[in-house]
Amino acid sequence: MKRVFCPKCDNQLSFDETKYPEGKVLAFVCPRCGAQFKIKLGLKRVKTADGGEKEVKEADFSCGYITVIENAFAYKQELPLKLGDNVIGRRNKDTEGVDVEIITSDPSMGRKHCVLNVKRDAHGTLIYTVRDFPSLTGTFVGSVLVGKKEQVRLEDEAIVTLGATTFILHAGK
Repeated sequence: MKRVFCPKCDNQLSFDETKYPEGKVLAFVCPRCGAQFKIKLGLKRVKTADGGEKEVKEADFSCGYITVIENAFAYKQELPLKLGDNVIGRRNKDTEGVDVEIITSDPSMGRKHCVLNVKRDAHGTLIYTVRDFPSLTGTFVGSVLVGKKEQVRLEDEAIVTLGATTFILHAGK
């Protein structure tokens, strides 16, 4: 299932993208505010600093991804990671500088909660580490609190909790 957001009210809509070919233009009407908008499958439009728009390809999951487990505030989400620092936080229209935006209304999760770093070692293996941003409620790996200024190495299938929201790390190749 693919998720899109209304450009007017930020309401989330979902649909089965496998039923349509890449490059197909789909039209939507937001059930919350009634706004009409279109998307083109396989490409994503982002605003540039000069006010224009540019198209970028769909997310790349080659560096691994996180699966946000369903909780009281939202549902399962799969979000890609990139090489380098990935700032993880609660999605908000006003939040800048967040690379991995988790859709949740969990008030215990910060807008910038933690940083998950992805790098390659000398053998080309991906290495994952996490540190708290710092947040008010802390970042937990398993059931252990990540200390201030501490960086913890994560293995594949590691469970990380941010406030009342939990995600599982899936290592890339």
